[in-house]
Amino acid sequence: MTLIDKVPDGFDAFGHQVYQDSEVSVENVLVAPTTATDAVSELDLTGRKAVYTLAIPKGDTHDWEDKEVRFFGQRWRVFGIPLEGIEGLIPLDWNKKVTVERYA
Repeated sequence: MTLIDKVPDGFDAFGHQVYQDSEVSVENVLVAPTTATDAVSELDLTGRKAVYTLAIPKGDTHDWEDKEVRFFGQRWRVFGIPLEGIEGLIPLDWNKKVTVERYA
């Protein structure tokens, strides 16, 4: 899984911050199709079609909100707020999930 983050890269002629893409490899991310119920709910609430849900491993400190990711040879956009559980109370290796839509 590749997370595409924006890092500051100076200022333009008008004094506005300029950003550059920085690719970060994140290991042990699970990718699962979004259920039909969740996809319809997201479409009704946000107008976006949820395609996949990503499970993020415990201990990950990356910012996932409104980021681009790359997997299966395609680009995707994370939308919504990442849902996170309490690490100590979740038995497996993942405690956060995010939803993605197709991004060209």
